[in-house]
Amino acid sequence: MDSQADTQPDLPQTPAKRHKCAACYRQYKKREHLMEHMKMSYHSVHQPKCGVCQKHCKSFESLREHLIGPLPKGNCSEHFSQYGCPLCLKLFDSPTALIEHKEICYLSAPTPLGTEPLTNIRSPKHCSDYSDENHTGRPPGAIAIDCEMVGGGSDGTIDLCARVCMVDEDENLIFHTYVQPQIPVTNYRYDITGLTEEHLRDAMPLKEVQEKVLEILYNGESIGKVRLDGGKAKLLVGHDLEHDLDCLNLTYPGHMLRDTAKYRPLMKTNLVSHSLKYLTRTYLGYDIQTDTHDPFEDCVSVMRLYKRIRGQVHTEENFRAFTPSSVTSNSDSWNSKELENCTPDELFAMSKSDYKCWCSDSM
Repeated sequence: MDSQADTQPDLPQTPAKRHKCAACYRQYKKREHLMEHMKMSYHSVHQPKCGVCQKHCKSFESLREHLIGPLPKGNCSEHFSQYGCPLCLKLFDSPTALIEHKEICYLSAPTPLGTEPLTNIRSPKHCSDYSDENHTGRPPGAIAIDCEMVGGGSDGTIDLCARVCMVDEDENLIFHTYVQPQIPVTNYRYDITGLTEEHLRDAMPLKEVQEKVLEILYNGESIGKVRLDGGKAKLLVGHDLEHDLDCLNLTYPGHMLRDTAKYRPLMKTNLVSHSLKYLTRTYLGYDIQTDTHDPFEDCVSVMRLYKRIRGQVHTEENFRAFTPSSVTSNSDSWNSKELENCTPDELFAMSKSDYKCWCSDSM
């Protein structure tokens, strides 16, 4: 005889409740797993966000994969293909508005300086021309820098600064010079730099280059009077700035650096840097470094990248930030008992970015 259990009809299964992140839409079986995710993700309104489904991504690369990658999100990809800009990844209301936007968003490559003869080496304009007082109503100015290196040492692997270029926000060339190597050059890296012994024969001594660079960055103050806390300093923009500053044997306040190689949203999803060549082609729409590396071309490109990122507008979400009343620090707040009944939106409102967004430079 069949048991009573065998004769009872099957009861419908109640689906397990899933806990969905309000930012990246990942789902978790347990609330504590969602809490751990929010604690480690540092979601914020400053992250790149899909204009179709509003999903937040860690980087522009992951957003690009979401929209136009090998395996894009179906609905988002279809809508973006009609109304989205593949460079800045913004979404527009109509194909006409998109066409008008592309005329501005796609830029032409700057004209390279080339390897000028020594008689035409540029000198900086008077540094007061770049003081903040001359840019009334504008945020503190930024200066882009790029250095070209030759090789020293027995195998030519020691990087020696051989050329320096600086431009302002309006892409004006404000300083360009060749630099005397401090040790003998064993590899001019001609295929990359285009430099020969003749370019460096009567070049500017490194100490003088250092003084000129700092004078520009500190609004005309002499090297003996600069405030190393960055009190009157300009923002310094570049790609792999630490390497350039090391080769110049200079230090500069870290909070005044804007490095396109280290800025989180511009990096690969595994936090490895992209090349400037890749970033320029992907986000500005033109190619650089097709022959030798030209410092003016690189300077202008890195400044354009910085200004494009700085110009983003990140509006607050449509819910008020939630802060547990019993805690003050962000790390302790995730352990608060008050969070047990928080909605995913409230958890997202608590989450803060772990990097400084460049959009704040425009404020």
